[in-house]
Amino acid sequence: MARAYSGVLGAMAMTFVIVRGLWFGTLADEILGLCLVVFTVFAAVGYVIGSIADRTVCDSVENRFRSEIARLQAASATTEKAE
Repeated sequence: MARAYSGVLGAMAMTFVIVRGLWFGTLADEILGLCLVVFTVFAAVGYVIGSIADRTVCDSVENRFRSEIARLQAASATTEKAE
């Protein structure tokens, strides 16, 4: 997930820099230089955000799984006592 966020955020930032540069009539080498900087920064930010999101989702799924297993084990123990 981190790599996906990194790529998407970096590409979006780079697109906005290109559009902005074309809008204001900036030279191509200046646009590309700024694109490299902005892409790197936003890709790093996207990677951090993606890592946090990935960890959050994994923790949530693991907690839900563990609570479901605990519930099933408690139900099984109750069924075994009734027999």
